[in-house]
Amino acid sequence: MPKLLKTILIGFVLSLTVVLIIALAKISYSLFLMVLSPDAIVTNTLAEKILNFFLYFGFLGLISQYFRSGYHFPLRYFIYTGITAMVRLIIVDHESATSTILFAGAILLMVIALCLILYSDKVKNI
Repeated sequence: MPKLLKTILIGFVLSLTVVLIIALAKISYSLFLMVLSPDAIVTNTLAEKILNFFLYFGFLGLISQYFRSGYHFPLRYFIYTGITAMVRLIIVDHESATSTILFAGAILLMVIALCLILYSDKVKNI
C-alpha cells in the first residue's frame, strides 16, 4: 500500500510541475510583452509579475529538491518560499503601515526559524 501512495504522490507532484511550468511560461510571456510594450510600465505591476515569476521558480526548485532528497521536502525550502511570498506581499500591498510592519515581523520570524533550523542541522553534524 505505501508504494501505491508514493506513486500517487509522485503523479500529483509531476502534474503540479506541469502546471507550474505553464504558469511560469505565461508570466514570462507577459513580462516579455510588458518590457517590449511602448506604453508606460506600471512599476507595481512589473514588480508583482517579477516576484510571481520567482515564486513559481522557487516552487519548481522545491519540487526538484523533493526528488533529489529522497522524496521529502526540506523545511527550509518552505521557509524560503514563505519569505519570498511575504516580500511580494509587502511590495504589492503597502497601503497600510500596520500591515507592512506585521508582514515584516512575519519575515523576521521566518528568518529566525530558518537560523534555528540551520543551526540545529550544524549541531547534529558535529
